[in-house]
Amino acid sequence: MPASLQDQLVVAISSRALFDFEEENHLFETGDAAAYMRLQLDRLDAPARPGVAFALVKKLLAFNTLERKRVEVVMLSRNDPVSGMRAFRSAAANGVALERGVFTQGRAPFGYLRPLGAHLFLSANEADVKQALALGFPAARVLTESAPASEAHPDEVRIAFDGDAVLFSDEAERIYQSGGIAAFHTHEREKARQPLPPGPFKPLLDALNRLQNAGGGDGSDGGAPKMRLRTALVTARSAPAHERAIQTLMAWRIAVDEAMFLGGLPKGGFLREFAPDFFFDDQTGHTEHAARHVPAGHVAAGVANEPPARSQGAKPPTA
Repeated sequence: MPASLQDQLVVAISSRALFDFEEENHLFETGDAAAYMRLQLDRLDAPARPGVAFALVKKLLAFNTLERKRVEVVMLSRNDPVSGMRAFRSAAANGVALERGVFTQGRAPFGYLRPLGAHLFLSANEADVKQALALGFPAARVLTESAPASEAHPDEVRIAFDGDAVLFSDEAERIYQSGGIAAFHTHEREKARQPLPPGPFKPLLDALNRLQNAGGGDGSDGGAPKMRLRTALVTARSAPAHERAIQTLMAWRIAVDEAMFLGGLPKGGFLREFAPDFFFDDQTGHTEHAARHVPAGHVAAGVANEPPARSQGAKPPTA
Protein backbone atom coordinates (compact mmCIF):
# COMPACT_ATOMS: atom_id res chain seq x y z
CA MET A 1 0.00 0.00 0.00
CA PRO A 2 1.31 3.50 -0.78
CA ALA A 3 2.07 5.87 2.08
CA SER A 4 -0.72 8.21 3.12
CA LEU A 5 -1.02 11.36 5.24
CA GLN A 6 -4.74 10.84 5.77
CA ASP A 7 -5.95 11.44 9.33
CA GLN A 8 -2.77 13.36 10.17
CA LEU A 9 -2.31 17.06 10.88
CA VAL A 10 -0.10 18.16 7.98
CA VAL A 11 2.11 21.23 8.38
CA ALA A 12 4.12 22.50 5.41
CA ILE A 13 6.92 24.86 6.36
CA SER A 14 9.71 26.67 4.58
CA SER A 15 13.25 26.09 5.77
CA ARG A 16 13.60 29.79 6.66
CA ALA A 17 10.53 29.62 8.92
CA LEU A 18 11.92 26.52 10.62
CA PHE A 19 15.56 27.62 10.93
CA ASP A 20 17.51 30.85 11.24
CA PHE A 21 18.69 31.21 7.64
CA GLU A 22 18.62 35.01 7.66
CA GLU A 23 22.30 35.42 6.81
CA GLU A 24 22.03 32.93 3.98
CA ASN A 25 18.79 34.50 2.78
CA HIS A 26 20.44 37.90 2.50
CA LEU A 27 22.88 36.39 0.00
CA PHE A 28 20.04 34.63 -1.82
CA GLU A 29 18.17 37.91 -2.24
CA THR A 30 21.18 39.52 -3.95
CA GLY A 31 20.42 37.25 -6.87
CA ASP A 32 23.66 35.27 -6.68
CA ALA A 33 22.15 31.79 -6.50
CA ALA A 34 25.49 30.07 -7.09
CA ALA A 35 27.11 31.88 -4.13
CA TYR A 36 24.13 30.99 -1.97
CA MET A 37 24.43 27.32 -2.86
CA ARG A 38 28.18 27.37 -2.17
CA LEU A 39 27.59 28.90 1.24
CA GLN A 40 24.99 26.26 2.15
CA LEU A 41 27.32 23.52 0.92
CA ASP A 42 30.22 24.96 2.96
CA ARG A 43 27.96 24.92 6.02
CA LEU A 44 26.50 21.49 5.38
CA ASP A 45 27.86 20.11 8.64
CA ALA A 46 27.02 23.26 10.64
CA PRO A 47 23.47 22.87 12.02
CA ALA A 48 21.36 25.99 11.59
CA ARG A 49 19.90 27.58 14.71
CA PRO A 50 16.19 27.06 15.40
CA GLY A 51 13.93 29.62 13.73
CA VAL A 52 10.65 31.27 14.68
CA ALA A 53 8.39 28.26 14.12
CA PHE A 54 10.81 25.60 15.39
CA ALA A 55 9.25 25.25 18.85
CA LEU A 56 5.77 24.86 17.36
CA VAL A 57 6.96 22.12 15.00
CA LYS A 58 8.92 20.24 17.63
CA LYS A 59 5.99 20.22 20.04
CA LEU A 60 3.47 19.18 17.40
CA LEU A 61 5.68 16.27 16.40
CA ALA A 62 5.69 15.17 20.05
CA PHE A 63 2.09 14.04 19.51
CA ASN A 64 3.49 11.14 17.49
CA THR A 65 4.22 7.79 19.13
CA LEU A 66 5.75 4.56 17.92
CA GLU A 67 2.25 3.19 17.52
CA ARG A 68 0.54 6.10 15.86
CA LYS A 69 1.59 9.09 13.77
CA ARG A 70 -0.74 12.04 14.24
CA VAL A 71 1.35 14.91 12.84
CA GLU A 72 3.40 15.21 9.65
CA VAL A 73 5.71 18.16 9.01
CA VAL A 74 6.98 18.63 5.47
CA MET A 75 9.61 21.16 4.42
CA LEU A 76 8.27 23.07 1.41
CA SER A 77 10.88 25.50 0.21
CA ARG A 78 12.18 27.58 -2.67
CA ASN A 79 15.64 26.31 -1.71
CA ASP A 80 17.72 24.06 -3.94
CA PRO A 81 18.23 20.38 -3.06
CA VAL A 82 21.71 21.02 -1.59
CA SER A 83 20.29 23.59 0.80
CA GLY A 84 17.51 21.11 1.51
CA MET A 85 20.14 18.60 2.58
CA ARG A 86 21.44 21.10 5.14
CA ALA A 87 17.91 21.73 6.37
CA PHE A 88 17.36 18.00 6.95
CA ARG A 89 20.71 17.70 8.75
CA SER A 90 19.85 20.72 10.89
CA ALA A 91 16.53 19.15 11.81
CA ALA A 92 18.23 15.93 12.90
CA ALA A 93 20.86 17.84 14.89
CA ASN A 94 18.13 19.77 16.70
CA GLY A 95 16.17 16.65 17.60
CA VAL A 96 13.37 16.97 15.05
CA ALA A 97 12.46 13.94 12.97
CA LEU A 98 11.52 15.17 9.48
CA GLU A 99 11.13 12.71 6.62
CA ARG A 100 9.63 14.64 3.71
CA GLY A 101 10.58 17.77 1.81
CA VAL A 102 10.00 19.53 -1.50
CA PHE A 103 12.70 21.94 -2.73
CA THR A 104 11.93 23.92 -5.87
CA GLN A 105 15.15 25.95 -6.44
CA GLY A 106 13.47 29.33 -6.74
CA ARG A 107 10.16 28.19 -8.18
CA ALA A 108 6.97 28.97 -6.24
CA PRO A 109 6.25 25.91 -4.05
CA PHE A 110 2.68 26.57 -2.91
CA GLY A 111 1.10 24.31 -5.55
CA TYR A 112 2.41 21.28 -3.70
CA LEU A 113 0.08 22.04 -0.80
CA ARG A 114 -2.69 20.30 -2.74
CA PRO A 115 -1.14 16.81 -2.94
CA LEU A 116 0.05 17.18 0.64
CA GLY A 117 -3.44 18.10 1.87
CA ALA A 118 -1.78 20.66 4.15
CA HIS A 119 -3.67 22.09 7.11
CA LEU A 120 -1.10 24.88 7.57
CA PHE A 121 1.60 26.55 5.49
CA LEU A 122 4.23 28.68 7.21
CA SER A 123 6.71 30.67 5.13
CA ALA A 124 8.70 33.87 5.27
CA ASN A 125 7.79 34.53 1.63
CA GLU A 126 4.78 36.86 1.46
CA ALA A 127 3.87 36.05 -2.15
CA ASP A 128 3.79 32.30 -1.48
CA VAL A 129 1.59 32.82 1.57
CA LYS A 130 -0.90 34.95 -0.37
CA GLN A 131 -1.10 32.36 -3.13
CA ALA A 132 -1.65 29.59 -0.59
CA LEU A 133 -4.48 31.55 1.01
CA ALA A 134 -6.02 32.13 -2.41
CA LEU A 135 -6.03 28.36 -2.92
CA GLY A 136 -7.90 27.91 0.36
CA PHE A 137 -5.06 26.76 2.61
CA PRO A 138 -4.44 28.28 6.06
CA ALA A 139 -1.17 30.14 5.61
CA ALA A 140 0.83 32.82 7.38
CA ARG A 141 3.95 34.83 6.74
CA VAL A 142 6.33 34.13 9.58
CA LEU A 143 7.88 37.25 11.07
CA THR A 144 11.49 36.11 11.31
CA GLU A 145 12.26 38.86 13.81
CA SER A 146 9.76 37.44 16.31
CA ALA A 147 10.66 36.74 19.92
CA PRO A 148 11.40 33.06 20.61
CA ALA A 149 8.71 30.85 22.08
CA SER A 150 8.56 30.55 25.85
CA GLU A 151 9.98 27.41 27.45
CA ALA A 152 7.51 27.59 30.34
CA HIS A 153 5.18 24.89 28.98
CA PRO A 154 7.30 22.03 27.58
CA ASP A 155 4.43 19.51 27.49
CA GLU A 156 1.81 21.82 26.00
CA VAL A 157 1.43 23.21 22.48
CA ARG A 158 -0.10 26.67 22.73
CA ILE A 159 -1.59 28.39 19.69
CA ALA A 160 -3.41 31.74 19.66
CA PHE A 161 -5.68 33.08 16.93
CA ASP A 162 -7.15 36.43 16.03
CA GLY A 163 -10.86 36.22 15.28
CA ASP A 164 -12.25 38.13 12.29
CA ALA A 165 -10.53 37.40 8.96
CA VAL A 166 -8.57 34.56 10.63
CA LEU A 167 -10.88 32.07 12.35
CA PHE A 168 -14.00 33.87 11.13
CA SER A 169 -14.76 35.68 7.89
CA ASP A 170 -14.29 39.43 7.63
CA GLU A 171 -18.06 40.03 7.39
CA ALA A 172 -18.17 42.15 10.54
CA GLU A 173 -15.13 44.19 9.55
CA ARG A 174 -16.75 45.10 6.27
CA ILE A 175 -19.85 46.33 8.12
CA TYR A 176 -17.65 48.60 10.19
CA GLN A 177 -15.82 49.88 7.11
CA SER A 178 -19.07 50.85 5.41
CA GLY A 179 -21.19 51.96 8.38
CA GLY A 180 -18.97 52.72 11.36
CA ILE A 181 -18.95 51.47 14.93
CA ALA A 182 -22.68 51.97 15.57
CA ALA A 183 -23.60 49.92 12.52
CA PHE A 184 -21.11 47.25 13.54
CA HIS A 185 -22.57 46.86 17.04
CA THR A 186 -26.13 46.85 15.70
CA HIS A 187 -25.22 44.23 13.12
CA GLU A 188 -23.49 41.95 15.64
CA ARG A 189 -26.24 42.32 18.22
CA GLU A 190 -28.93 41.43 15.67
CA LYS A 191 -26.93 38.44 14.41
CA ALA A 192 -25.61 37.27 17.77
CA ARG A 193 -27.10 33.80 17.33
CA GLN A 194 -26.17 33.51 13.65
CA PRO A 195 -22.75 31.91 13.22
CA LEU A 196 -20.15 33.87 11.32
CA PRO A 197 -18.96 32.32 8.07
CA PRO A 198 -15.64 30.48 8.46
CA GLY A 199 -12.38 32.31 7.92
CA PRO A 200 -9.17 30.97 6.35
CA PHE A 201 -7.94 29.29 9.55
CA LYS A 202 -11.11 27.41 10.42
CA PRO A 203 -9.75 24.21 8.75
CA LEU A 204 -6.66 24.40 10.96
CA LEU A 205 -8.79 24.84 14.07
CA ASP A 206 -10.81 21.78 13.00
CA ALA A 207 -7.62 19.74 12.61
CA LEU A 208 -6.24 20.93 15.95
CA ASN A 209 -9.51 20.04 17.63
CA ARG A 210 -9.20 16.48 16.28
CA LEU A 211 -5.60 16.32 17.46
CA GLN A 212 -6.59 17.61 20.89
CA ASN A 213 -9.31 14.98 21.20
CA ALA A 214 -6.90 12.25 20.10
CA GLY A 215 -4.35 13.15 22.74
CA GLY A 216 -0.67 12.32 22.81
CA GLY A 217 1.30 9.28 23.83
CA ASP A 218 1.62 8.47 27.54
CA GLY A 219 4.92 6.68 27.04
CA SER A 220 3.46 3.21 27.52
CA ASP A 221 3.93 2.39 23.84
CA GLY A 222 7.46 3.70 23.73
CA GLY A 223 6.38 7.01 22.28
CA ALA A 224 6.70 10.57 23.48
CA PRO A 225 5.45 11.78 26.88
CA LYS A 226 1.85 12.93 26.81
CA MET A 227 1.51 16.23 24.97
CA ARG A 228 -1.43 18.58 25.42
CA LEU A 229 -2.84 21.32 23.19
CA ARG A 230 -4.17 24.66 24.40
CA THR A 231 -5.79 27.22 22.11
CA ALA A 232 -6.82 30.84 22.61
CA LEU A 233 -8.97 33.36 20.78
CA VAL A 234 -7.36 36.80 21.19
CA THR A 235 -9.63 39.44 19.71
CA ALA A 236 -10.30 43.16 19.84
CA ARG A 237 -14.02 42.40 20.02
CA SER A 238 -15.80 43.38 23.24
CA ALA A 239 -19.33 43.01 24.58
CA PRO A 240 -21.86 42.78 23.00
CA ALA A 241 -19.91 41.60 19.91
CA HIS A 242 -18.25 38.83 21.94
CA GLU A 243 -21.43 36.76 21.92
CA ARG A 244 -21.46 36.09 18.20
CA ALA A 245 -17.87 34.84 18.32
CA ILE A 246 -18.74 32.38 21.08
CA GLN A 247 -21.95 31.30 19.37
CA THR A 248 -19.98 30.65 16.18
CA LEU A 249 -17.51 28.35 17.94
CA MET A 250 -20.41 26.55 19.62
CA ALA A 251 -22.11 26.04 16.25
CA TRP A 252 -18.86 24.58 14.91
CA ARG A 253 -18.68 22.32 17.98
CA ILE A 254 -15.18 23.55 18.64
CA ALA A 255 -14.07 24.87 22.00
CA VAL A 256 -11.07 27.12 22.58
CA ASP A 257 -9.43 26.92 25.98
CA GLU A 258 -9.18 30.67 26.48
CA ALA A 259 -10.94 33.67 24.94
CA MET A 260 -9.75 37.25 25.37
CA PHE A 261 -12.15 40.03 24.33
CA LEU A 262 -9.84 43.01 24.63
CA GLY A 263 -11.91 45.87 23.22
CA GLY A 264 -8.95 47.38 21.40
CA LEU A 265 -6.31 46.92 24.11
CA PRO A 266 -2.86 46.00 22.77
CA LYS A 267 -2.60 42.25 22.45
CA GLY A 268 1.13 41.90 23.17
CA GLY A 269 0.99 41.81 26.95
CA PHE A 270 -1.86 39.31 26.98
CA LEU A 271 -0.04 37.10 24.49
CA ARG A 272 3.10 37.24 26.60
CA GLU A 273 1.11 35.87 29.54
CA PHE A 274 -0.54 33.14 27.46
CA ALA A 275 2.89 32.30 25.96
CA PRO A 276 1.79 30.73 22.66
CA ASP A 277 4.18 28.82 20.47
CA PHE A 278 2.58 30.78 17.63
CA PHE A 279 0.03 33.58 17.12
CA PHE A 280 -1.90 34.34 13.92
CA ASP A 281 -3.38 37.77 13.04
CA ASP A 282 -4.58 39.43 9.85
CA GLN A 283 -3.20 42.90 10.59
CA THR A 284 0.43 43.79 10.11
CA GLY A 285 0.34 46.28 13.01
CA HIS A 286 -1.06 43.72 15.44
CA THR A 287 1.30 41.03 14.19
CA GLU A 288 4.38 43.23 14.46
CA HIS A 289 3.42 44.26 17.99
CA ALA A 290 2.81 40.64 18.97
CA ALA A 291 6.17 39.60 17.49
CA ARG A 292 7.92 41.62 20.18
CA HIS A 293 6.60 39.11 22.69
CA VAL A 294 5.84 35.80 20.94
CA PRO A 295 6.36 33.98 17.61
CA ALA A 296 3.88 35.53 15.19
CA GLY A 297 2.61 35.20 11.64
CA HIS A 298 0.65 37.54 9.39
CA VAL A 299 -2.45 36.20 7.64
CA ALA A 300 -2.92 38.31 4.50
CA ALA A 301 -6.69 37.82 4.33
CA GLY A 302 -9.78 39.99 4.61
CA VAL A 303 -10.60 43.60 4.02
CA ALA A 304 -7.62 44.86 6.05
CA ASN A 305 -5.29 43.38 3.42
CA GLU A 306 -7.08 44.65 0.33
CA PRO A 307 -5.68 47.55 -1.74
CA PRO A 308 -6.42 50.96 -0.16
CA ALA A 309 -8.97 51.86 -2.84
CA ARG A 310 -11.13 48.95 -1.67
CA SER A 311 -10.47 49.32 2.05
CA GLN A 312 -11.37 52.76 3.35
CA GLY A 313 -11.41 53.81 6.96
CA ALA A 314 -9.86 52.61 10.17
CA LYS A 315 -9.52 49.03 11.31
CA PRO A 316 -12.66 47.96 13.16
CA PRO A 317 -12.47 46.62 16.72
CA THR A 318 -13.25 43.07 15.59
CA ALA A 319 -9.92 41.38 15.07
